[in-house]
Amino acid sequence: MRVLALTFLAVCGAVPEPQSEVQYDRDVVYGKATGEEMKLNLARPKDAQGPLPAVVILAGGGWKGAGRKDLMDRFTQEFGRRGYVAATVDTRSTPEHVFPHQVEDAKCAVRFLRANAQKYGVDPQRIGAVGFSAGGHLALMLGVLTKEDGFEGDGGWAEQPSQANAVVAFCGPTNFTTANPSNGGNFEFFLGAKRKDNPELYKKASPITYVKKGTAPMLLIQGTMDDMVPYTQATEMAAALTAVGVPGRVELLFGAGHRWGGDEWNRTLEEAYAFCDLHLKAPPKK
Repeated sequence: MRVLALTFLAVCGAVPEPQSEVQYDRDVVYGKATGEEMKLNLARPKDAQGPLPAVVILAGGGWKGAGRKDLMDRFTQEFGRRGYVAATVDTRSTPEHVFPHQVEDAKCAVRFLRANAQKYGVDPQRIGAVGFSAGGHLALMLGVLTKEDGFEGDGGWAEQPSQANAVVAFCGPTNFTTANPSNGGNFEFFLGAKRKDNPELYKKASPITYVKKGTAPMLLIQGTMDDMVPYTQATEMAAALTAVGVPGRVELLFGAGHRWGGDEWNRTLEEAYAFCDLHLKAPPKK
């Protein structure tokens, strides 16, 4: 059985010391559910003149959340250096916790930032989500789901909206009903059932199911040789987004698999920063 994971070494290297211009707070409790404290690491510019845009960052690893936030420290601090309040987030882990717990936790993290906007200098109308692999799926869910769609959970901050205002997803599954069956075992851990036994559950967990007017702008980055999340997942999502007029784009990397590195990795990171800048740094239209 293959595990849906992402180990881009450019992001997931040794945990760095915070950059001098960035305030970095570790293990901030953002919610509590099923008796567990849920934690994030938070970066923000030390000399910020807020309110600033914010971004929630979600690691890959087959929806195994505990402890994975620290893998995103370098990426999170770079967002802080570039003028964001950035949070790398742990969620509850499979197989102990199945869908929708991880979605509920990601939504709780967005609500936490909005509820604590004054404390951390966040503009609550400019919160994005960036995710990798399984974290890409969660980021996509943050972009498509409104409060009316459900999955809010009881982690806290119920009075706040949980939808993200822009999304970048690297290799994120968009449609479990058509996803690569070679990842079936991993999906079963996450969803708690086989696709043939509960196809409706697989549809319910798919970001593409909830695409509508008002869905957040999205950038989907995907390798054409990805044998874990086929690039057709991204193009399916693009067709759904196009049909309702959601702005964004898909970037296909010819010959790339589920991970890549070197200059191409640095270039796609810059694409992610630029997309967030475009959709989050400008004040929202009245």
